[in-house]
Amino acid sequence: MKPVRYGMIGGGQGAFIGAVHRTAAAIAGNWELVAGAFSASAEKSLASGKQLGVDPARVYGSWAEMLEREAALAVGERIEAVSIVTPNHAHAAPAIAAMEAGFDVIIDKPLAHSIEAALAIADAATRTGRLIAITHTYTGYPLVKQARRLVTSGQFGKVRRVAVKYTQDWLSRAADLENNKQAAWRVDPALSGEAGAFGDIGTHAANLIEFITGERIVSICAELTMLEGRRIDDDGAALLRLSGGGKGTLTASQVLVGDINDLAINVWCDEAGLHWRQEEPNTMRIAYRDRPTEIWNAGANRAYLASDILAIQRTPAGHPEGYLEAFANIYAAFGAKIRGSDTSGDEPGFATIHDALAGMNFLRASLKSSRDGAVWTDL
Repeated sequence: MKPVRYGMIGGGQGAFIGAVHRTAAAIAGNWELVAGAFSASAEKSLASGKQLGVDPARVYGSWAEMLEREAALAVGERIEAVSIVTPNHAHAAPAIAAMEAGFDVIIDKPLAHSIEAALAIADAATRTGRLIAITHTYTGYPLVKQARRLVTSGQFGKVRRVAVKYTQDWLSRAADLENNKQAAWRVDPALSGEAGAFGDIGTHAANLIEFITGERIVSICAELTMLEGRRIDDDGAALLRLSGGGKGTLTASQVLVGDINDLAINVWCDEAGLHWRQEEPNTMRIAYRDRPTEIWNAGANRAYLASDILAIQRTPAGHPEGYLEAFANIYAAFGAKIRGSDTSGDEPGFATIHDALAGMNFLRASLKSSRDGAVWTDL
């Protein structure tokens, strides 16, 4: 399979997530970075491209220039897909233009800074027939995929309750906003959108619930708060109801001191409880009432895992894989989809436009619920 030739929008020098996407694509092995508009500054874009070893002739001063000039190249030379790793407010325009130019799109979550922009992206995907993937990283972990397989099979019975938390402390002090490029756009509603922590990491938590249970969040009662002087939420919690009748809780915060990057989910069904934590991603606990608790481990030699899940693991058990490899699984699955093959089992291997719109509806309902005094609000 020939690697998918791609161009990157954003992700230049000083950016965090761009390097993650490029590393994930390299690990996946079925992508090749051949072009980029790495910064809104033409000078910075050129410097970034030089650092990355991209042909200077294919490093562009703007994403519009990249799409126009790449589309003019021969079919076997031009990019085939675009990776968009800009702040939220700059997702919609290049995503829509890329699809209209004939390129598939992989885009960092959340889909956009507003529901209107998200719907415009979805409309473009339908209108052009182009493929689009959204990088909800944590669904790329093998044991998260195995958790989904176990829960959605019905062997544990119906989902009764879920509890998910995604808590960090990197914005817990006023000084954390000073000279911090990663913080600056996330706390600015003009760049991030109306949601802060709930948009940045709450969407991951909500997506993880829906991925593992196979159900949608249909109603939410949320309270979003912020430290003094902040303009959008940096802390929040919500009650929620699932489409299958189960209930749940969700906490997302970037100001809880001592929590580095603590994403953890618990799913309680009629006959078992399932527990996974991202800081220990290669272990999953399944607890029962009348039999011993099980500890499941990830690893390419763990024969009790589903065969398609074994296939996306690169090392034996005890040789931990983590965040970058999970991200790579998303790139690998989307690359295979672009090439016309499907190795994903019961789900595509990446978040779809429908998953992304569910996340945007989650944000819309959370914000409305909180503004209305933490009242139940349907998605």
